[in-house]
Amino acid sequence: MKIALFSAKSYDREFFDNCPGLTDHSITYFEVALNAQTVNLATGFDAICVFVNDVVDRSAITRLVAMNVKVVALRCAGFNNVDLESVHELGLTIVRVPAYSPQAVAEHAVAMMMTLNRQTHRAYNRVRDGNFSIEHLTGFNLYGKTIGVIGTGLIGHCFCNIMLGFGCHVIAYDIYENEQLKNKGVVYKPLESIFKESDIISLHCPLNESTAHLISAKSIEQMKKGVMLINTSRGGLLNTKDAIAGLKHGKLGYLGIDVYEQEANLFFKDLSGVIMQDEIMARLMSFPNVLITGHMGFFTKEALTEIAHITLQNLTDFENNTPLKNEVRFAE
Repeated sequence: MKIALFSAKSYDREFFDNCPGLTDHSITYFEVALNAQTVNLATGFDAICVFVNDVVDRSAITRLVAMNVKVVALRCAGFNNVDLESVHELGLTIVRVPAYSPQAVAEHAVAMMMTLNRQTHRAYNRVRDGNFSIEHLTGFNLYGKTIGVIGTGLIGHCFCNIMLGFGCHVIAYDIYENEQLKNKGVVYKPLESIFKESDIISLHCPLNESTAHLISAKSIEQMKKGVMLINTSRGGLLNTKDAIAGLKHGKLGYLGIDVYEQEANLFFKDLSGVIMQDEIMARLMSFPNVLITGHMGFFTKEALTEIAHITLQNLTDFENNTPLKNEVRFAE
């Protein structure tokens, strides 16, 4: 199968080209993202492979169908960047990677939490400058703290297990309660209780109509003063302007984000030599109690290996008319 892989990076080439047993496909790598201006690059291909910030909207889907592209392979779990209604209407097939390494993302959320708490990033920079003072770097014990987890799917499940290991009191919200977690001591509560009771809140839910701006001025107002908020899921879960207001007033004591509402214009690019045009991101970066990483929660060798394998297996199954266990369908 001829595959056009968009938003390609060096690590995509490395792991896709070396995927054992699934190298019969012909992959052409395009560094540009898929959008209305670049969709014509898919001419002559059987399939395209896209990532989180590629735009698979109605315009792109219409053009892809006209070019006889048969399948779109998402090399990620989320599909909020895909117009599923148009996919269903125009007969295109969408497959994804539902679980590549939930441990990777959960561990990154913990890393952000620990870094913000103990300020190891600031301590590192001080020592590099010969400053061994520990003034104003005070953290707090995680042991005994109340951790609120919103979303207990595969990643949230892993995160809960880690927090239980720290000796934390873990409370959670999900429309589907996990009996295994309940047996381990996780207590499911209404969303409002998660906001009110948590010392730290970590988001592990998908982005959809019901979760868009789940964290806004209204929910932030319900939280404890000085709460820590971690988001490694999707940028649209957080109203960034409201978060900035919360930081300014001290309601949010710490903010760690690996995702951002407008990340498509920033993330996965080297912008170190240009002036920051995104004023909201620039404002976020000015806070000493904000930690930002560029959507790298998934970025481990194990996860990249699994992403390449499942993506190519999905395409092999499609080519062989094998049932697609990872197909994304439109819910009418």
